[in-house]
Order: sequence, then C-alpha cells, then structure tokens
Amino acid sequence: MTRQIIVGNWKMNGTSRDSLALVEALLAGLPATGPDIVTCPPFTQLALLADKLKGSPIALGAQDCHKDVSGAHTGDISPAMLTDLGVSYVILGHSERRQEHGELDETVREKAVAATKAGLTPIVCIGETEDQREAGEHFDTLGWQIKGSLPDNFSGILAYEPIWAIGTGRAATEDEIAETMKFLREELVRQFGEAGKTLRILYGGSVNAKNAASILSITDVAGALVGGASLNVEAFLSIIGAASAA
Repeated sequence: MTRQIIVGNWKMNGTSRDSLALVEALLAGLPATGPDIVTCPPFTQLALLADKLKGSPIALGAQDCHKDVSGAHTGDISPAMLTDLGVSYVILGHSERRQEHGELDETVREKAVAATKAGLTPIVCIGETEDQREAGEHFDTLGWQIKGSLPDNFSGILAYEPIWAIGTGRAATEDEIAETMKFLREELVRQFGEAGKTLRILYGGSVNAKNAASILSITDVAGALVGGASLNVEAFLSIIGAASAA
C-alpha cells in the first residue's frame, strides 16, 4: 500500500507568532507513527519554520515557485531559493493561482520541470468548475489538465481539487471522488505508462475532521490536500489520524 501524505495549505494566513504556535502544537500532538506530513505556509514564514521543523516528522512545503532559477521577476520566488531554505515540496497550479493570476497548464508544466530540477517534489493541482461538471465535461477537462500540466517523466504528486468544493464546506461525495479517482488513474496510466500506476493522487476540497476517514479510505486516494482545516490544530491532527488508520 502506498504511504499516504497529508499536505496543509495555509494559503495567505499566518503571522510569525501564529505560525510558530500552530507548528509547535502540531508537533506536540503528532502520533508516534503516521502518514507523511507537509505544511505549506506563506513565503514569509518559510525561513522561520524551516528551523523549527528541522529533523521533525513534518516536511516544509511552499505554495508556488517561478520557472526560472533567477532573474528580473519582481515579487517571485525561484525553486533554488526554496531548496536553500530547506523546502522539500511545492504546490503548483492551484485553482486560486490559475484563476487569480491567469496561470495556464503550460505555466504549471514549466514550473513543475523547474521544481523537479531543483530537488523539490511538485504537487500539481487540477480540478473542474461546477459548470464543467454539470455539463459532463469534467473528465475531458481533467484529462487535458493532466496532459498540459504534467511534464514528461513526472515523478511528483497529483492533487485533484474540484474547484466547486474548495473553501465551500461542500466536499465531493464518496461516489464522485471514487469515480474521478478511477478516471485519473486510468488517464495517468494512459499518458505515462507503468509510471502512471504508482503516482500518488491526493484529494482536496473541504476536507475536514468529519469526512477525512471516509475520503482517505477510497481506492487510489493517497492522501489529502487540506486548506482551512490545516489552520486548526485539532482538525488537522484528526485528519492525520484518519490517514494513519486508512
């Protein structure tokens, strides 16, 4: 069985004081054994938390990176800068980046290549809108996103987050997730051959303490990308516990 991974995406939340308090509480409450755990704070907290998490069971992740090693890109962060801080993972292509910053599949693909070259594990997000699902276009949408966003020889993690479930409190149903995961696995095998059989797929979109156990038990769900619940110590520890039991 593939070891599950729980990734906390803090988004644009977390002052230094709050971030330290959250991480200290998480470390104090972790079970003796469990899934892989990644926390992805804002860029401003990476250096602070890198020192705190060094040698701990929690790996450090970032929420984005640029495709270039360096250059005239005001406000951007390169993959090399992240690895220099001790970052191991990076979230790429989140729907909020795609929608608010106009990121295309090609952009995400270039970032995934750059992240991998720098030694980071890319967590590439895909997902359909509510209109696309209702129109029966969700599988076509996801297939094209995989083709456009994942580079050849991709060895990172795929995260499926239906856009209509992000931050709404309305997670996809177990049947919807199971059907989509089956499609994603088949599509990964179709596009990547044998390698597609072992790529980890996460589910994200209103994952919380109440629904985590049922979601994480679904075939091909190798973990969760957690948004709001990752900012609540008890909720995030409960999700980690559900992954341990899955």
